[in-house]
Amino acid sequence: MGYRKIFFVGLILFLWVVSFSEAEEYYLQYFLSKASSKTVELSKKEKTDLFNQLDGLMKQAERIRTKLIQAIQTGETDVRYQEGKFWVSKLGEDQESIETGIQQIKLLREKPDHLVASIRLYKSLKDLSENFNSYNNLSSFSALVGDLAPEMELWGDPIFYKLYLLPLARSRDIDIKAPQREKKPPSKEKRS
Repeated sequence: MGYRKIFFVGLILFLWVVSFSEAEEYYLQYFLSKASSKTVELSKKEKTDLFNQLDGLMKQAERIRTKLIQAIQTGETDVRYQEGKFWVSKLGEDQESIETGIQQIKLLREKPDHLVASIRLYKSLKDLSENFNSYNNLSSFSALVGDLAPEMELWGDPIFYKLYLLPLARSRDIDIKAPQREKKPPSKEKRS
């Protein structure tokens, strides 16, 4: 009887963990399909979900960055001293990008129409995806980075760019190009 309870609890925990990981994949697939469709309007709930996913992505990048630094410093990876110093400095740059990204997400949650914050977040995502792709190309780092690099690239370019940044920039462009009333030049009448 005791083994059945342990097995049942273990099965429930396993299914809960699997459903959590599938939920993350669901959001990625959902937003990718939304980005490829013709309607790119996001509802308020979808924007919140997008920011939650991007926030989770930044936190995951921070965890992997920390693991990479620890692996370099403890000698777990097959990296020479000079190479290790170079990669640690690149990882330090990533820390700045991660912090900037998290700050911009917080700002966008408060002010969703903030164009500068959107551009800074997009730049952070692009910089991080480029650097994590570089780390993924090294055999000693690829096991730690895993699928984060391509996933970050997908969240940055087709999803955030097409679904959030581009519509926001277009709406700002429409606001700026609003028709202004033209002033008619004063008519010149001859005075006699």
